[in-house]
Amino acid sequence: MIWKKWSNLFVIIATVIGLSSCYSFKGASLDANLKTIEISNIRMETAGGPANLSLDLNEKLKEYFQRNTSLKITNKNPDLLLEGRIVGYELTPQAPTGDDKAGLNRLTLRVEFKLTNRLDEEKNFEQEFSFYQDFPQSQTLSQVEKALIPKLVDQIILDLFNKIAGDW
Repeated sequence: MIWKKWSNLFVIIATVIGLSSCYSFKGASLDANLKTIEISNIRMETAGGPANLSLDLNEKLKEYFQRNTSLKITNKNPDLLLEGRIVGYELTPQAPTGDDKAGLNRLTLRVEFKLTNRLDEEKNFEQEFSFYQDFPQSQTLSQVEKALIPKLVDQIILDLFNKIAGDW
């Protein structure tokens, strides 16, 4: 009886190992030769948004790279140079209702990043990243802004990191 349980367990483990060798997952990884990154101050190039939005984005970017990579942040001859600018902070009505009012409002944050990889120029890019969050029409932007902005910023940073470190 015990032998049968162990043999079933062995078959399951062997199957999992066999299947995992047939399929490989590609994840986020940086070139081992990369040692340093410079994250330039994010510029605010759009109207609207809190005055400290670019500073908050810049600090969260630095924290993310320090927490999730072995890269050292520097401002002298870095292997990676990351520059960014906020190009959109927009509030738009969504989901119209029967009385010509929006059922939802959408807050969208758009940030353009330029990455210069001094070790591999083929990995350089300039791309816009954006994310949005909807909120009920019954709430004002000032009521929800403090809760929504961190979600927008976090998703944009995650998308940016995946672009930089993803092996697509």
